[in-house]
Amino acid sequence: MQPTINVSGNQTVREGRPKLSSIQAPVKEELNRVGEELRRIVISDFTMIEEINEHLLFLQGKLFRPTLLLLSSRVGGAPAEDALTLAAAVELVHLATLVHDDAVDHSVLRRGLPTVNALWTHQVAVIMGDYLYSRGVSELAQRGHIESLAVLAQAANEMSVGEMRQLTSYDALDFTEADYYRLIAAKTASLMAAACEMGALAGTQAYREQLAEYGHNLGMAFQIADDLLDYTGTEAVTGKPTGHDLRERKVTLPLVGALAHATEAEEQEIRTFFTRVDPTDLEIERIVDIVGDRGGLEYARQRADHYADRAHSALAGLPESEAVDALCDCVSYAVERRR
Repeated sequence: MQPTINVSGNQTVREGRPKLSSIQAPVKEELNRVGEELRRIVISDFTMIEEINEHLLFLQGKLFRPTLLLLSSRVGGAPAEDALTLAAAVELVHLATLVHDDAVDHSVLRRGLPTVNALWTHQVAVIMGDYLYSRGVSELAQRGHIESLAVLAQAANEMSVGEMRQLTSYDALDFTEADYYRLIAAKTASLMAAACEMGALAGTQAYREQLAEYGHNLGMAFQIADDLLDYTGTEAVTGKPTGHDLRERKVTLPLVGALAHATEAEEQEIRTFFTRVDPTDLEIERIVDIVGDRGGLEYARQRADHYADRAHSALAGLPESEAVDALCDCVSYAVERRR
């Protein structure tokens, strides 16, 4: 059994990274049906759409966001039967953002397999992302989930604005820490917060704000940990080459933290790097070294822990249950990916 550390309220934080399978155990049966629900919602009589649907469902990830929704729906009692549909809608919006992101970034691989834009075209990828989003929101509208629809639509809007902000954030020396937090709050935390809030709407609405706060802070910690992996992980762990964000000239917290302590010469190296159209592996390695030497990695770890603590605190006071324990473990699962 893993040792635990007591925190505020009646929650505990487990040391080490829990397995996703153990986190998902309380909702395993529902998660096994999410794939079926996804197929039901996106079914089409148009051959190309069906082919792309099958490709995307084959690429289906770990269903982390549907897990958050289903676990949140069980806080305080049994969820409504439509929780499964809400979980599928959240996953469709997530898939839509991945398809759009790959098209914007001209990525050719996702989880080690070809992207939609690589197999078809960028135009098809954009249209397919729109289709996935529209099917998700249409399903919620048809079933009368107006409040959940409003929550999900707001998150989708925030993600779109966040993507636009990222497209215009190429000057590393002008990208502030506040800019970074605003970006990841939109691109990542908004959908995780929405998933948790929608879960409460399907379960016990009294916990709506508390679970949304938890989801927001979990999303912030999750994205910082993910950005750390781009500097410290391997392709086997992340599914993408280390330094991918730098190659795409994306500014994340490790670099922002390092810039606060970089020398003038190092600042100039970084500025020059961001003018490169196709930086070499050696140039990327040099920036990674600067970030490590100037404390950028450690600073990002501290900030991830800060948001993880806030996520744990948001769970304080919730009724004890297997679902709440799993939500607590979700925080460790998200942050410990960076170790």
